[in-house]
Amino acid sequence: MAGAVVIGAGPGIGAAVARRFAREGLPVALVARSERTLAHVAEGVAAAGTGAAPGSGVLPLVADVADEAVLRSALDAATGRFGVPDAVVYNAALVRADALGELAQSALLDAWAVNVGGALTAAAHLAPAMARRGGGSFLLTGGMPEPKPAYVSLSLGKAGVRTLARLLDLEYGPGGVHVATVTVDGAVAPGTDFDPDLIAEHYWRLHTQPRSRWEHDVAYTGAKATAPRA
Repeated sequence: MAGAVVIGAGPGIGAAVARRFAREGLPVALVARSERTLAHVAEGVAAAGTGAAPGSGVLPLVADVADEAVLRSALDAATGRFGVPDAVVYNAALVRADALGELAQSALLDAWAVNVGGALTAAAHLAPAMARRGGGSFLLTGGMPEPKPAYVSLSLGKAGVRTLARLLDLEYGPGGVHVATVTVDGAVAPGTDFDPDLIAEHYWRLHTQPRSRWEHDVAYTGAKATAPRA
């Protein structure tokens, strides 16, 4: 069992997804920019795991997804420890309010590097080996099903994520890699209809779907989800 790589392993969806996969006995590599965040998330994932040695199936890796070389190095460390992953979850995003024309082009490109560029780097680095092996899942956190003028860079980024997912499916789907997005249409918060643990169930469900029933986009609208595109 090669395990999972969760990129953007923050305290919300990323941590919840990592715990969900760990509960099934998968080792999990966690990638995040903050060492403090990683330590906290890794502790929760280790507690959720079923391994005999607490923490033995958790690998925290500090990396900025916008730095291609650093991200690729982290992914090499993950595969060096656990092998070619069974699942990759890309959850990194730069979430901020910005209006039309408010950001300089350089700032828009910085946001794009996190929201889309890191996902492309991760896919290019890991998906070919997953396809050669004949299977796995590459899951991306979507959002902004409708563009919002108050969140320009995020709206553009999530549109890019949807397009990237389609491209990855065309490229690696025939090799057995299940590419899908979970489009979260609301503010994530524990104890609400957008509780990250509720959302995490859909990542596990997508990962375990038989190929004949693959869904490629799950729209999560609050304690429920629909699959608009199979």
